[in-house]
Amino acid sequence: MKRKFVSLLLVAAMGMSLLAGCSNSSTEQTTTESPKTDAATEAPKTDDAADTATEAADTATEAADAATDAVGAADADLAGKKVGVCIYQFADNFMTLFRTELQKYLVDQGFAESNITIVDGANDQATQSGQIDNFIADGVDVLIINLVNSSSASTVTDKVVAAGIPLVYINREPDADEQKRWTDNNWDVCYVGCDARQSGTYQGEIIGDLGLEKIDFNGNGKIDYIMIEGDPENIDAAYRTEYSVKALTDAGFEVNCLDDQVGMWDQVKGAELVANSLSRYGNDVEVVFCNNDAMALGALQSIRSAGRTVGKDIYLVGVDALVEVVQYVISGEITGTVFNNHISQADSSADAAINYLTGAGNEHNIQCDYNKVTTENAQDILDSLQ
Repeated sequence: MKRKFVSLLLVAAMGMSLLAGCSNSSTEQTTTESPKTDAATEAPKTDDAADTATEAADTATEAADAATDAVGAADADLAGKKVGVCIYQFADNFMTLFRTELQKYLVDQGFAESNITIVDGANDQATQSGQIDNFIADGVDVLIINLVNSSSASTVTDKVVAAGIPLVYINREPDADEQKRWTDNNWDVCYVGCDARQSGTYQGEIIGDLGLEKIDFNGNGKIDYIMIEGDPENIDAAYRTEYSVKALTDAGFEVNCLDDQVGMWDQVKGAELVANSLSRYGNDVEVVFCNNDAMALGALQSIRSAGRTVGKDIYLVGVDALVEVVQYVISGEITGTVFNNHISQADSSADAAINYLTGAGNEHNIQCDYNKVTTENAQDILDSLQ
């Protein structure tokens, strides 16, 4: 954008020069056609127009040079800034995609890679709290934090704000009361992420769009399902659980929950829980809802082991749009997922950090959208991920 601005200034300068040229031609023509006009008197006006055009061109060139210098200065400023990034757990598939894109985008925007430090909280809040303390002691210029426990947000906010460091929360949204504090105190704190209620709604709609006649394998007039939840500390898990079912009941379906278990976002745990549910409820299980794709991959393993086939006698949905899952959606082995756009979220998080560093500021809640992923658009989504 800055380069475009410089180019526009140069174009403006050229335009002023052309206008001056047109002015000179007009003056000369008038002088030739009017014998009463004193050419010697008109000459200074022509020189004035040329001088004005030259001055305008010089001014535009100086402005362009200044803009170029500003771009270089901004890049240099960012290159010297230290960014601390806390991820709740490196082992999380989605957060691996997120942090990879985040680091790449920060470097693309002019940060020195050596000044970007990303740490693994190992899914332990005490560990992450120590990492945050270390970042504060090290004097980082901005913090980007994916909390282990959302309930720790107020404590984390207080210590970071007290240190005078701008703070961008990502992926795990602090509650409304916490966000109200940021607004009331006009703190440089914001959250960047997606509304998990939307992702749950999209899961339910993917199933509901199939129609009861395709889902109701046991003929009881209901959608019989099992739910595999993520971490109960994460509001995303609660919203996805609630709103996936709500989308079905809002559409007029009668539902029946056979089992609801906590899989902690983990593929192995998801496989174990789904295997247990299938063993207990057998063919009555018509739909498996998973709060994320990692658990959906585990669920798929157990569905296969139980001799069931997705799309034939059971349906399965997840959230995140991991590449492997999108490929399974294309092949029909997973019914659908919801694209938790790590690219837009990571880039928006970096942009928010830059806005704080440059004094531009941010809204306190910055939202990105989810997208449904079904057989109709899965290839397009996959292409965008590769």
